[in-house]
Amino acid sequence: MFVDRVDIYCKAGDGGDGCTSFRREAHVPRGGPNGGDGGKGGDVVVLADENVSSLANLIGHKHWNAERGGHGQGSLKTGKSGQDAIIMVPPGTLVLDSKRGHLLRDMKQSGDRVVVAKGGDGGRGNRHFATATHQTPREFEPGKPGEHRDVSLELKLIADVGLVGKPNAGKSTLLSRLSKAHPEIAAYPFTTKYPNLGLVRVGFDHQFVVADIPGLIEGAHAGIGLGHEFLRHVERTRVLVHLVEPSPMDQTDPIQNYRQIREEMRLYDPTLMERPEIIVVTKCELPDATPVAKLLEEELGHSIMQISSATGENLEQLIRMIVDELQTLEIEA
Repeated sequence: MFVDRVDIYCKAGDGGDGCTSFRREAHVPRGGPNGGDGGKGGDVVVLADENVSSLANLIGHKHWNAERGGHGQGSLKTGKSGQDAIIMVPPGTLVLDSKRGHLLRDMKQSGDRVVVAKGGDGGRGNRHFATATHQTPREFEPGKPGEHRDVSLELKLIADVGLVGKPNAGKSTLLSRLSKAHPEIAAYPFTTKYPNLGLVRVGFDHQFVVADIPGLIEGAHAGIGLGHEFLRHVERTRVLVHLVEPSPMDQTDPIQNYRQIREEMRLYDPTLMERPEIIVVTKCELPDATPVAKLLEEELGHSIMQISSATGENLEQLIRMIVDELQTLEIEA
Protein backbone atom coordinates (compact mmCIF):
# COMPACT_ATOMS: atom_id res chain seq x y z
CA MET A 1 0.00 0.00 0.00
CA PHE A 2 1.29 3.42 -0.99
CA VAL A 3 0.63 6.22 1.52
CA ASP A 4 1.92 9.76 0.98
CA ARG A 5 0.35 11.70 3.87
CA VAL A 6 0.11 10.86 7.57
CA ASP A 7 -0.73 12.89 10.68
CA ILE A 8 0.93 11.77 13.92
CA TYR A 9 1.24 12.92 17.53
CA CYS A 10 4.73 13.04 19.04
CA LYS A 11 5.51 13.19 22.77
CA ALA A 12 9.10 13.37 23.96
CA GLY A 13 10.16 11.78 27.21
CA ASP A 14 10.04 13.73 30.48
CA GLY A 15 13.28 14.28 32.33
CA GLY A 16 13.95 12.19 35.42
CA ASP A 17 13.68 13.73 38.90
CA GLY A 18 16.76 14.66 40.89
CA CYS A 19 17.49 12.69 44.03
CA THR A 20 17.72 13.70 47.69
CA SER A 21 20.36 11.53 49.33
CA PHE A 22 23.16 11.81 51.90
CA ARG A 23 26.37 9.88 52.08
CA ARG A 24 26.31 7.45 55.00
CA GLU A 25 29.40 5.35 55.56
CA ALA A 26 31.34 4.18 58.54
CA HIS A 27 34.02 6.64 59.61
CA VAL A 28 32.50 9.35 57.38
CA PRO A 29 30.44 11.33 59.89
CA ARG A 30 29.82 14.28 57.57
CA GLY A 31 29.34 12.72 54.20
CA GLY A 32 27.09 15.45 52.91
CA PRO A 33 24.51 15.41 50.13
CA ASN A 34 25.13 13.03 47.22
CA GLY A 35 21.83 12.97 45.33
CA GLY A 36 22.35 12.44 41.61
CA ASP A 37 20.65 14.24 38.74
CA GLY A 38 17.78 12.86 36.71
CA GLY A 39 18.39 11.57 33.20
CA LYS A 40 17.30 13.43 30.06
CA GLY A 41 14.10 12.32 28.34
CA GLY A 42 14.31 10.81 24.88
CA ASP A 43 13.66 12.86 21.74
CA VAL A 44 11.21 12.06 18.94
CA VAL A 45 13.27 12.03 15.74
CA VAL A 46 12.20 11.77 12.10
CA LEU A 47 14.88 10.05 9.99
CA ALA A 48 14.96 9.65 6.19
CA ASP A 49 15.89 6.14 5.02
CA GLU A 50 16.29 5.14 1.37
CA ASN A 51 14.98 1.65 2.18
CA VAL A 52 11.53 3.05 3.04
CA SER A 53 9.29 3.66 0.00
CA SER A 54 6.14 5.19 1.49
CA LEU A 55 4.51 6.23 4.76
CA ALA A 56 2.37 3.08 4.94
CA ASN A 57 4.31 1.77 7.96
CA LEU A 58 2.96 4.72 10.00
CA ILE A 59 -0.74 4.13 9.32
CA GLY A 60 -1.31 2.07 12.45
CA HIS A 61 1.11 4.02 14.63
CA LYS A 62 -0.29 7.51 15.16
CA HIS A 63 1.19 8.16 18.63
CA TRP A 64 4.96 8.24 19.12
CA ASN A 65 6.27 8.44 22.67
CA ALA A 66 9.94 8.58 23.61
CA GLU A 67 11.15 7.04 26.86
CA ARG A 68 11.33 9.19 29.96
CA GLY A 69 14.62 9.74 31.76
CA GLY A 70 15.51 7.73 34.84
CA HIS A 71 15.47 9.31 38.29
CA GLY A 72 18.73 10.25 39.98
CA GLN A 73 20.10 8.02 42.74
CA GLY A 74 22.37 8.28 45.73
CA SER A 75 26.15 8.18 45.45
CA LEU A 76 25.90 10.89 42.76
CA LYS A 77 24.41 8.46 40.25
CA THR A 78 22.77 10.19 37.31
CA GLY A 79 19.57 8.66 35.98
CA LYS A 80 19.59 6.83 32.68
CA SER A 81 18.74 8.92 29.60
CA GLY A 82 15.52 7.90 27.84
CA GLN A 83 15.69 6.23 24.44
CA ASP A 84 14.74 8.29 21.41
CA ALA A 85 11.70 7.38 19.32
CA ILE A 86 12.87 7.10 15.68
CA ILE A 87 10.31 7.56 12.89
CA MET A 88 11.60 6.21 9.56
CA VAL A 89 10.35 7.97 6.42
CA PRO A 90 11.32 7.94 2.72
CA PRO A 91 13.59 10.66 1.29
CA GLY A 92 11.40 13.42 -0.11
CA THR A 93 9.19 13.66 2.98
CA LEU A 94 8.14 17.08 4.25
CA VAL A 95 7.88 17.32 8.04
CA LEU A 96 5.38 20.01 9.06
CA ASP A 97 3.95 21.33 12.30
CA SER A 98 0.24 20.51 11.96
CA LYS A 99 -1.08 23.34 14.12
CA ARG A 100 1.21 26.17 13.03
CA GLY A 101 1.59 24.96 9.46
CA HIS A 102 5.31 25.72 9.10
CA LEU A 103 7.91 23.40 7.63
CA LEU A 104 10.22 21.76 10.15
CA ARG A 105 12.45 19.96 7.64
CA ASP A 106 12.52 18.88 4.03
CA MET A 107 14.03 15.38 4.14
CA LYS A 108 15.69 15.41 0.74
CA GLN A 109 18.40 12.79 1.25
CA SER A 110 18.73 9.51 3.06
CA GLY A 111 20.21 10.20 6.49
CA ASP A 112 18.53 13.59 6.96
CA ARG A 113 17.01 13.88 10.43
CA VAL A 114 15.04 16.36 12.50
CA VAL A 115 14.04 16.41 16.17
CA VAL A 116 10.30 17.14 16.21
CA ALA A 117 9.91 16.91 20.00
CA LYS A 118 12.82 17.47 22.39
CA GLY A 119 13.11 15.45 25.56
CA GLY A 120 12.96 17.21 28.92
CA ASP A 121 16.12 17.85 30.93
CA GLY A 122 16.66 15.89 34.11
CA GLY A 123 16.19 17.62 37.46
CA ARG A 124 19.12 18.43 39.74
CA GLY A 125 19.87 16.37 42.83
CA ASN A 126 20.28 17.87 46.29
CA ARG A 127 24.05 18.12 45.97
CA HIS A 128 23.53 21.20 43.80
CA PHE A 129 21.77 23.03 46.65
CA ALA A 130 24.52 22.67 49.25
CA THR A 131 26.07 25.91 50.49
CA ALA A 132 28.31 26.90 53.35
CA THR A 133 25.28 27.80 55.44
CA HIS A 134 22.97 25.08 54.12
CA GLN A 135 24.97 21.87 54.28
CA THR A 136 22.11 19.36 54.46
CA PRO A 137 19.78 20.39 51.65
CA ARG A 138 16.71 18.31 51.07
CA GLU A 139 15.68 20.18 47.96
CA PHE A 140 15.73 18.60 44.52
CA GLU A 141 14.37 19.47 41.10
CA PRO A 142 11.72 17.47 39.28
CA GLY A 143 12.47 16.61 35.68
CA LYS A 144 11.35 18.99 32.94
CA PRO A 145 8.44 17.79 30.79
CA GLY A 146 9.21 16.70 27.24
CA GLU A 147 7.84 18.60 24.26
CA HIS A 148 4.79 17.39 22.39
CA ARG A 149 3.75 18.24 18.85
CA ASP A 150 1.23 17.31 16.18
CA VAL A 151 3.18 16.54 13.01
CA SER A 152 2.10 16.09 9.40
CA LEU A 153 4.29 14.01 7.10
CA GLU A 154 3.86 14.58 3.36
CA LEU A 155 5.77 12.58 0.78
CA LYS A 156 6.82 14.18 -2.51
CA LEU A 157 8.51 11.52 -4.58
CA ILE A 158 12.03 12.28 -5.72
CA ALA A 159 12.48 11.04 -9.29
CA ASP A 160 14.56 12.02 -12.29
CA VAL A 161 11.68 11.69 -14.74
CA GLY A 162 7.94 12.19 -14.29
CA LEU A 163 5.41 10.69 -16.71
CA VAL A 164 2.40 13.00 -17.01
CA GLY A 165 -0.70 13.01 -19.16
CA LYS A 166 -4.42 12.40 -19.20
CA PRO A 167 -5.86 9.21 -17.72
CA ASN A 168 -5.26 6.15 -19.92
CA ALA A 169 -2.50 7.88 -21.92
CA GLY A 170 -0.24 4.84 -21.47
CA LYS A 171 1.98 6.00 -18.59
CA SER A 172 1.86 2.76 -16.63
CA THR A 173 2.46 0.63 -19.70
CA LEU A 174 5.47 2.74 -20.63
CA LEU A 175 6.87 2.48 -17.10
CA SER A 176 6.53 -1.31 -17.22
CA ARG A 177 8.44 -1.42 -20.54
CA LEU A 178 11.24 0.92 -19.45
CA SER A 179 11.82 -0.65 -16.01
CA LYS A 180 11.03 -3.73 -13.96
CA ALA A 181 8.15 -2.00 -12.19
CA HIS A 182 4.76 -3.76 -12.32
CA PRO A 183 2.07 -1.07 -12.05
CA GLU A 184 -1.58 -1.97 -12.48
CA ILE A 185 -2.53 -1.75 -16.17
CA ALA A 186 -6.05 -1.91 -17.58
CA ALA A 187 -8.06 -0.62 -20.53
CA TYR A 188 -9.95 1.98 -18.50
CA PRO A 189 -8.96 5.39 -17.10
CA PHE A 190 -7.73 6.04 -13.56
CA THR A 191 -6.14 2.61 -13.28
CA THR A 192 -3.21 4.23 -11.47
CA LYS A 193 -4.39 5.57 -8.13
CA TYR A 194 -0.98 6.39 -6.70
CA PRO A 195 2.48 7.09 -8.17
CA ASN A 196 4.71 4.18 -9.13
CA LEU A 197 8.50 4.29 -9.30
CA GLY A 198 10.76 2.37 -11.65
CA LEU A 199 14.53 2.26 -12.13
CA VAL A 200 15.76 2.39 -15.73
CA ARG A 201 19.30 1.14 -16.34
CA VAL A 202 21.17 2.33 -19.44
CA GLY A 203 24.32 0.32 -19.99
CA PHE A 204 26.68 -0.04 -17.04
CA ASP A 205 27.13 3.58 -16.07
CA HIS A 206 23.73 5.29 -16.39
CA GLN A 207 20.45 4.87 -14.57
CA PHE A 208 17.50 7.07 -13.71
CA VAL A 209 14.29 6.84 -11.68
CA VAL A 210 10.93 7.25 -13.43
CA ALA A 211 7.71 8.17 -11.62
CA ASP A 212 4.36 7.31 -13.17
CA ILE A 213 2.08 10.15 -12.01
CA PRO A 214 -1.66 9.25 -11.92
CA GLY A 215 -3.74 10.84 -14.66
CA LEU A 216 -4.57 14.52 -14.34
CA ILE A 217 -7.90 16.07 -15.29
CA GLU A 218 -9.30 19.57 -15.65
CA GLY A 219 -9.37 21.30 -12.27
CA ALA A 220 -6.52 19.18 -10.86
CA HIS A 221 -4.76 22.32 -9.59
CA ALA A 222 -7.80 22.98 -7.36
CA GLY A 223 -7.82 19.44 -5.99
CA ILE A 224 -10.40 17.96 -8.37
CA GLY A 225 -9.79 14.26 -8.95
CA LEU A 226 -7.18 14.21 -6.16
CA GLY A 227 -5.20 16.73 -8.19
CA HIS A 228 -3.18 18.08 -5.26
CA GLU A 229 -2.32 14.54 -4.16
CA PHE A 230 -0.90 13.80 -7.63
CA LEU A 231 0.58 17.15 -8.67
CA ARG A 232 2.83 17.47 -5.64
CA HIS A 233 4.77 14.43 -6.85
CA VAL A 234 5.58 16.27 -10.10
CA GLU A 235 7.43 19.00 -8.16
CA ARG A 236 10.46 16.80 -7.41
CA THR A 237 11.01 15.49 -10.95
CA ARG A 238 13.82 16.94 -13.07
CA VAL A 239 12.42 16.10 -16.52
CA LEU A 240 8.79 15.70 -17.60
CA VAL A 241 7.74 13.23 -20.26
CA HIS A 242 4.31 14.30 -21.47
CA LEU A 243 2.33 11.46 -23.05
CA VAL A 244 -0.39 12.40 -25.54
CA GLU A 245 -2.91 9.72 -26.49
CA PRO A 246 -3.93 10.03 -30.17
CA SER A 247 -7.39 8.46 -29.80
CA PRO A 248 -8.74 9.16 -26.29
CA MET A 249 -11.53 6.88 -25.06
CA ASP A 250 -13.66 9.91 -24.14
CA GLN A 251 -13.43 11.28 -27.72
CA THR A 252 -11.71 14.47 -26.56
CA ASP A 253 -9.24 16.44 -28.67
CA PRO A 254 -5.63 15.22 -28.06
CA ILE A 255 -4.18 18.68 -28.71
CA GLN A 256 -6.58 20.29 -26.25
CA ASN A 257 -5.76 17.57 -23.74
CA TYR A 258 -2.08 18.50 -23.97
CA ARG A 259 -2.85 22.19 -23.45
CA GLN A 260 -5.12 21.37 -20.52
CA ILE A 261 -2.48 19.36 -18.65
CA ARG A 262 0.07 22.13 -19.17
CA GLU A 263 -2.39 24.71 -17.87
CA GLU A 264 -3.18 22.63 -14.77
CA MET A 265 0.52 22.36 -13.96
CA ARG A 266 0.99 26.10 -14.51
CA LEU A 267 -1.89 26.95 -12.19
CA TYR A 268 -0.53 24.59 -9.54
CA ASP A 269 3.10 25.75 -9.74
CA PRO A 270 4.30 28.18 -12.47
CA THR A 271 7.89 26.95 -12.08
CA LEU A 272 6.83 23.63 -13.63
CA MET A 273 6.64 25.44 -16.97
CA GLU A 274 10.43 25.88 -16.84
CA ARG A 275 11.02 22.14 -16.39
CA PRO A 276 12.47 20.32 -19.44
CA GLU A 277 9.63 18.53 -21.22
CA ILE A 278 9.75 15.69 -23.73
CA ILE A 279 6.46 15.34 -25.62
CA VAL A 280 5.60 11.97 -27.13
CA VAL A 281 2.53 10.66 -28.89
CA THR A 282 1.77 7.18 -27.58
CA LYS A 283 0.20 4.18 -29.29
CA CYS A 284 1.82 5.07 -32.63
CA GLU A 285 0.45 1.84 -34.11
CA LEU A 286 -2.93 3.60 -34.28
CA PRO A 287 -3.83 5.49 -37.50
CA ASP A 288 -4.51 8.77 -35.65
CA ALA A 289 -1.01 8.95 -34.13
CA THR A 290 0.80 10.57 -37.09
CA PRO A 291 -1.81 13.31 -37.72
CA VAL A 292 -1.81 14.21 -34.01
CA ALA A 293 2.00 14.36 -33.95
CA LYS A 294 1.99 16.68 -36.99
CA LEU A 295 -0.56 19.01 -35.36
CA LEU A 296 1.59 19.19 -32.23
CA GLU A 297 4.68 19.90 -34.36
CA GLU A 298 2.88 22.79 -36.06
CA GLU A 299 1.77 24.23 -32.72
CA LEU A 300 5.06 23.85 -30.83
CA GLY A 301 7.52 24.36 -33.67
CA HIS A 302 9.63 21.23 -33.18
CA SER A 303 9.47 17.54 -34.00
CA ILE A 304 7.39 15.21 -31.84
CA MET A 305 8.41 11.63 -31.13
CA GLN A 306 5.94 8.80 -31.60
CA ILE A 307 6.29 5.67 -29.49
CA SER A 308 4.49 2.40 -28.90
CA SER A 309 4.80 0.63 -25.57
CA ALA A 310 2.97 -2.35 -27.07
CA THR A 311 5.45 -2.92 -29.93
CA GLY A 312 8.49 -1.22 -28.38
CA GLU A 313 8.85 1.20 -31.30
CA ASN A 314 11.16 4.18 -30.57
CA LEU A 315 11.52 3.31 -26.86
CA GLU A 316 15.32 3.19 -27.17
CA GLN A 317 15.31 6.64 -28.78
CA LEU A 318 13.14 7.95 -25.93
CA ILE A 319 15.57 6.60 -23.34
CA ARG A 320 18.50 8.25 -25.12
CA MET A 321 16.63 11.56 -25.25
CA ILE A 322 15.90 11.35 -21.50
CA VAL A 323 19.55 10.59 -20.72
CA ASP A 324 20.66 13.55 -22.85
CA GLU A 325 18.30 15.90 -20.98
CA LEU A 326 19.50 14.66 -17.59
CA GLN A 327 23.14 15.03 -18.57
CA THR A 328 22.46 18.59 -19.80
CA LEU A 329 20.91 19.44 -16.43
CA GLU A 330 23.96 18.04 -14.62
CA ILE A 331 26.30 20.15 -16.74
CA GLU A 332 24.24 23.30 -16.13
CA ALA A 333 24.19 22.62 -12.39
